[in-house]
Amino acid sequence: MQVHVATAGPDDAPLVLLLHGFPGFWWAWRHQLPGLAAAGYRVAAADLRGYGDSDRPPRGYDLWTLAGDAAGLVRSLGAREATVVGAGWGGAVAWTLAALRPGVVARLAVLAAPHPLALRAAVRRRPWSRASRILAAAQLPRLPERRVRRDDAAWVVEFLRRGAGTGWAAAPEFAEVADRHRAAMLAPRVSHTAIEGFRWSVRSQFRPDGARYAAAVDKPVTVPVLQVHGADDPWIPERVARASARWCGAGHVHRTLPGVGHFPHQEAPQHVTDALLDFLDA
Repeated sequence: MQVHVATAGPDDAPLVLLLHGFPGFWWAWRHQLPGLAAAGYRVAAADLRGYGDSDRPPRGYDLWTLAGDAAGLVRSLGAREATVVGAGWGGAVAWTLAALRPGVVARLAVLAAPHPLALRAAVRRRPWSRASRILAAAQLPRLPERRVRRDDAAWVVEFLRRGAGTGWAAAPEFAEVADRHRAAMLAPRVSHTAIEGFRWSVRSQFRPDGARYAAAVDKPVTVPVLQVHGADDPWIPERVARASARWCGAGHVHRTLPGVGHFPHQEAPQHVTDALLDFLDA
């Protein structure tokens, strides 16, 4: 399994591993890569399995396997441990890694990403919520892939626009963001492999592997945790994100960004970089 990473900073510095969400790829961290590297950290922004220039095998899009990919990446970069930062789906991978491979994670930071069990509980309580509807739509065979790719991936642009907070869709950089994300999702098989994780997250709840996963991650994370959440996230209410404190056993800092939606690292990049540096230097 080949995983593509973009790196910056000194090779011998403490490692910070950045894990993107849907529908992103490593470039979503374009602002944090130079900012963290300039502060003296070695930074690696990965393309998750099935995204970008990483391999796209036919299976392995469950959180068990994706966390294993991340752990292997830390080792392949020559580090014993890393501060792991995840956004969206990448945040779910980061939470899982911290629970299953605690020796690999020095600190954990998550953006727009409640603990997987907090999100699962919220979806069950409100099956009509926006997040629930997105997950439900992903369960259909083939149709979601066609929808994503239709009209030169126009759906991707609309997804970014709907998920954003006030102003980002009108910002000068949004056109480039939209074009790059559309191109990433139009790459061969990515529209399928990117959705497979959402399929697993729902279907596994009715299978033994889902029960084993829930039991495995239902324990306190043993490293400090930073949560950054957009106050205007249309899919994940802040109360759901704050419920993640239940799984934080070694300190928990929650930062809310006003006017920001589901993509804090892209919508408010300097605020996120500053929050990460404060957390890393604490």
